[in-house]
Amino acid sequence: MSDHIESEGKKSVNNQSLVRGLTLLEILSNFPNGCPLAKLSELSGLNKSTTHRMLQSLQSCGFVKPTNTMGTYRLTSKCLSIGQKTLSSLNIINIASPLLEELNLETGETVNFSLRENGHAIMIYKLEPTMGMMRTRSYIGQHLQLYCSAMGKIFMAYDQRDYLPLYWEKNKSHIKKLTCNTITKLDDMKNELATIRDLGFAMDAEENEIGVSCIACPIFDINGKVVYSVSISLSTARLNQIGKTALLQHLKKAANAISNELGSSNSI
Repeated sequence: MSDHIESEGKKSVNNQSLVRGLTLLEILSNFPNGCPLAKLSELSGLNKSTTHRMLQSLQSCGFVKPTNTMGTYRLTSKCLSIGQKTLSSLNIINIASPLLEELNLETGETVNFSLRENGHAIMIYKLEPTMGMMRTRSYIGQHLQLYCSAMGKIFMAYDQRDYLPLYWEKNKSHIKKLTCNTITKLDDMKNELATIRDLGFAMDAEENEIGVSCIACPIFDINGKVVYSVSISLSTARLNQIGKTALLQHLKKAANAISNELGSSNSI
């Protein structure tokens, strides 16, 4: 009996350590240039000694390494390798990439592709501009906030109507003004999402960064659900030069083509 209790206790400790390690990896994924030990401790809710011990274990397994700044850690390319293997197993990338490359060549601008995961959009594919000089700060694997990103607003607009107030309540501590254009009032967002559904596209009108705009469209699966989104990012000055209508023509064509490949009869 005592052996059984001891065995169960070891399993519990091992499970706890696994969860803590995975939590640290997830936090570090949001700090590509590294995160200080004290900040990791704060964000994970672990004390510094436990955080340091977990980091040492992760480092010995090759998932984490110190940066040049003392006391700061970041993920290694081993994590990238695992991520790339995961992405390569997603058929959606094989389906969408030729159409996204065509969109990239047609517009010459940055093309982004994301999937929906709970309260975030996750960037799973990105093509740099072929003509424009501006390079965005987004990267594959990045978690995008729904309320202030074009692709995020697409996911909210095409979700069930009762999702928005639930999302707003759950994330109210994180919803803040990033620029003077960021929407931070629930009623304003309700109106924004209604407009998106009417027009079939969403805008990040300098809501994350002044001078940078983004236009996104939904991608429908065979069940008519929107679990992917495609967008074009560019400087606001270039958007004004090209014109929103011209970009939307190419963007909607690509979105509808990918939806069609997924077996959807929906279009925008």
